[in-house]
Amino acid sequence: MKLVPWLAAGLLLSTTASIAQPTVMESELGIPGAIDRETITDEVKLGVDGRQRMTVPVSVVGHGPYRFLVDTGAERTVISRQLASELQLVSGKNTVLHSVVGINDVKTVRIPHLQVSTKIVTVDDAPALEAANIGADGMLGIDSLRSQRVLFDFKAGTMSITPAMQKAEKIDRDEIVVRAKSRKGRLIFTNAEVDGQKVTVIIDTGSQITIGNPALESALVRRRRASPEMMTIESVTGETIAARAILLKNVQLGSGVTLTRLPVAFAGAHIFRKLGLENRPTLLLGMNAMRAFDRVSIDFAEKKVRFVLPKTGMLDDFRLAEARPL
Repeated sequence: MKLVPWLAAGLLLSTTASIAQPTVMESELGIPGAIDRETITDEVKLGVDGRQRMTVPVSVVGHGPYRFLVDTGAERTVISRQLASELQLVSGKNTVLHSVVGINDVKTVRIPHLQVSTKIVTVDDAPALEAANIGADGMLGIDSLRSQRVLFDFKAGTMSITPAMQKAEKIDRDEIVVRAKSRKGRLIFTNAEVDGQKVTVIIDTGSQITIGNPALESALVRRRRASPEMMTIESVTGETIAARAILLKNVQLGSGVTLTRLPVAFAGAHIFRKLGLENRPTLLLGMNAMRAFDRVSIDFAEKKVRFVLPKTGMLDDFRLAEARPL
């Protein structure tokens, strides 16, 4: 059996487990909202490399294109030290970076001109990290996306960016809208359940796999027995943490979206402490869950996430990476 490596923005996952991709179930349709059909959004092609990372082409100070990961769970846009040096970007002040695994003091640079599609932003004090740890030339965080509506079309392999001020219309008749709240710039669901357990769910397109906190793991252990596979998680700063991978039978988001057989890694990750959710059952919903849909639209301004159901209930299996000894 061939084992395929998976790398997320900030997460390097390793396990011997072979787990089926989650299935999405329909329970509520026809809720209005989504991308305005008349708005020019300038679609950009999503890149997928051998590790299944999701990247988009980005121009930095007029050069490029470079490959940047799209991470709606990251507070800040990040650039690799190698690219910053090549482009001779001006150094900024040191800053504290909160990754999934921990806290680090990092050097920064100023990016005076960063362009994704037709959107141009200036990023002050962008953390400069090792390219090998990022796994790309950089990462787009919510500081570059918070005023936008981002549409991931996994079926077409594209990402569209629309100003959040533009009026939204339905993108598909089978669309489901789930209302979210904002916590430190991230979108979270509080009306959610995992195998009957009430949970808080954080939307994170930068994580290739879904991560649960120890509070959720403890709650689920009381309900049923689980046989976890051991794995490791590695952050964009190169730090690692041990995790336990199992399948969740049922994940419900709002009253309209249900995922079954969702792979999840349980770990005492720093991100839960950073958001004050370490003692509340919480799930960081990663790209393995997002890719179960044809499209996912994330609207930071309206605090809504729109899901378009797949046209078929049969989804391909996937495998996680080869095991690392712990």
